[in-house]
Amino acid sequence: MATSTPSRGPRTGGGDRREGGPGGQQGGKKKFFYRRKRVCKFCVEKLEYIDFKDVKMLQQFIPERGKILPRRISGTCALHQRKLQNAIKRARTVALIPFATD
Repeated sequence: MATSTPSRGPRTGGGDRREGGPGGQQGGKKKFFYRRKRVCKFCVEKLEYIDFKDVKMLQQFIPERGKILPRRISGTCALHQRKLQNAIKRARTVALIPFATD
């Protein structure tokens, strides 16, 4: 015969505690703010070719550090991100855009 231990009240160890979550919310549920899905700027304008000589447009996709912005931040589609990347690299080799900041 197996011996069982008596129950000693509510457990205080792990479990699912939902009292006063972050920010003092009751129920501990986080409210999610859904952002609008970004639409590819080049798809909207129906651009086939991204010109590497258009420095003003290319500068929008390069922050101060000089890195190329990723798709998830810039909002471009995969096809146009590749074309944009090549255009930025070409503009750098022709010295229209600096490789990095000083």
